Amino acid sequence: MTRLIAALLALAALLQPPAAPGATWSEGVQYVRLAPPQQTTVPSGKAEVMEVFSYGCPACNAFQPVMEKLRRSLPANAQLVYLPAAFNPAEDWPMFQRAFLAAQALGIAERTHQAMFDAVWKTGELGITVPETNRLKQPLPSIADAARFYARVAGVDPQQFLAMANSFGIDSKMRAADAQILAMHVDATPTLIVNGKYRVIRDELKSNDELIELVKYLVAKDSGA
Repeated sequence: MTRLIAALLALAALLQPPAAPGATWSEGVQYVRLAPPQQTTVPSGKAEVMEVFSYGCPACNAFQPVMEKLRRSLPANAQLVYLPAAFNPAEDWPMFQRAFLAAQALGIAERTHQAMFDAVWKTGELGITVPETNRLKQPLPSIADAARFYARVAGVDPQQFLAMANSFGIDSKMRAADAQILAMHVDATPTLIVNGKYRVIRDELKSNDELIELVKYLVAKDSGA
């Protein structure tokens, strides 16, 4: 009887759900709390998951499959948004920032997001390096080159795109993006920010699956779930 009870207890322990991964995560280790919190852009009741990125960033390009897996894994109350960085002008990041913000203002950024990465890193249409030497192109792709790309993939008139890209409104959004990135102490890409409150420290995570679980944990933590 004692042996049967012990076996039943062992089976019950095996059937218990595993401990939540978040139980081992610590503020200041795998994520930091932002002070002050940043204003989010998603509808009320939604949790914002932001990627700070650049089309000119090779690590961001390699990270896109993870972002797609994260998108599919997020709960219904969470929404992905993107904030383009410009702190590497030597590799054309300010141009890519301007292009993304213009595309966003025109309502085409989301459906052209992967195509833009492909134009930089696969087809070379907007590539920043010479494939044979891996040296930076001279000149680097211009906003006019980006306008031609968006005309091809999204059917936007190049002059309309350029007018938007060079507008005062986009200049203001670029300054705001730079200020927000500075306020969040982001100095590398890609970086994930959850609900304007938590910056994920990717170097302290063992895998991309753990990264996704941490983001989901922070979404739940902030929503009181």
